[in-house]
Amino acid sequence: MAGTQVIAPECAAPPRSFGRTAYSSTLARKLGLSDATALVVTNVIGVGIFTTPAIIARLVPDPAAMLYLWIVGGLLALAGAVSYGELAKLCPKAGGEYNYLSQAFGPAAGFLSGWLSLISGFSGAIAATAMALVGYLGRYAPTLTSSAPLVSIPLGITTLTLSRQALAAVAVITLFTILHLCGLGPGRLAQKSLAVLLLGIVVIFIVAGVLAGRGSWANLHSPAGTYTLKDWLLALIPVMFTYSGWNAATYVSEETRYSRRTVSAALVIGTVIIIGVYIALNALYLKALPVALMSSTINVGDAAAQRLFGFGSGMVTAALVIALLGAISAMTIAGPRVYFAMGRDRVFIPALSRVSRRFRTPAYAIALQAACSIVLVLVGSFEQVLIYTGFAVVLSSGVTVFALYVIRRRRGIRASFWRTYVIPGAFFLSSMLIVINSICRDPKPSFYGLLLIAAGIPLFFILRRHPHEESRIETMPSLLKKEPIS
Repeated sequence: MAGTQVIAPECAAPPRSFGRTAYSSTLARKLGLSDATALVVTNVIGVGIFTTPAIIARLVPDPAAMLYLWIVGGLLALAGAVSYGELAKLCPKAGGEYNYLSQAFGPAAGFLSGWLSLISGFSGAIAATAMALVGYLGRYAPTLTSSAPLVSIPLGITTLTLSRQALAAVAVITLFTILHLCGLGPGRLAQKSLAVLLLGIVVIFIVAGVLAGRGSWANLHSPAGTYTLKDWLLALIPVMFTYSGWNAATYVSEETRYSRRTVSAALVIGTVIIIGVYIALNALYLKALPVALMSSTINVGDAAAQRLFGFGSGMVTAALVIALLGAISAMTIAGPRVYFAMGRDRVFIPALSRVSRRFRTPAYAIALQAACSIVLVLVGSFEQVLIYTGFAVVLSSGVTVFALYVIRRRRGIRASFWRTYVIPGAFFLSSMLIVINSICRDPKPSFYGLLLIAAGIPLFFILRRHPHEESRIETMPSLLKKEPIS
């Protein structure tokens, strides 16, 4: 019957009681296309689009070449989104990269991807974003940005430092943790509201900037400075990082209605919206600022607002605050679904697979990620973690797209030449070039990053030796039976 959700019996595990709280291992399917798209948009648009153009202008001082960079970066992000959408159709389960890599290369590969998500991809990113948010809020409440230690607790290898800035960041993380512990209802409402507010402010900024008398479109045709192909390819790296996060909808596949079509559509729609916003913003920046001036500016968004309107930094700050709130919220939703999937497959702590019977959220997984983020804030090590593992996050997404080819070939699934080779291949090759370039330019952080990731290998084997540890990573036919039908 149309509109009726039917779930295969084997997908619905009976609730388990632990003390007074009942848990199950089944997530609720409540998210629609707009929810998943909002998750993508808020997970991508952040501080980068307001600051990265200055880096691009220094490397490639040519307006046309700069715009081509954002177009090419957007097309590569779209190639990744299309490839992940195909993976979401084949493996409609929670967990994103963990799920796909486990299916293609085995549980160890999936575990290391999930381990990377825990220490860096989500926990470290949430810590950094919360601290950045406090920094921008400091424009309205300067006392929040004080990093003077209130209390310092030595812990041997590190020191736990309580400052007003750190405590404010912890409060933000705790707020979103509680919000998303209390069910998908409040969480998705907050996410959609933040997405609408963010896009609304950005669109108003773009339209007002286009109509403003100040600035000149002649800046887009100004003489180009000197640069090489190597500079252009080097500039593509920060562009790709600014586009990163478009895969957010894949983590909530099990909570999305008609996930096979909804997740893939959300990835594409969300990425197309982001491409349009990014290209329009960069064209507006070039109208406001000549390339030479842009290259010497830290916050291009603020500088462009001042040049176009004579004021407007408040609008840019508001957009940044909303973008950072949306990013923290999106990562608080997405990350725990990875640890939930790992716990359910018994490759990580099994308790992480417990779902609150009342709120239908992976409560223990959400709490674990919040605890990791808070620790990183208090010990001040999130910046190092992100620097060390930045290349690995790109590597993980590139190998995940390659997994699409592996899964299709193993299952004997035929697709067009473009969908099988060209689209995934373009994203995979660009990701590998970024990784190689990062390692060659600065091998020391990459070495430390590899050590951090390698620390997960003994943990994987310890957990696999648990007496209740049977791999429960399911086969593709089993996955295909569990998708709700209409």
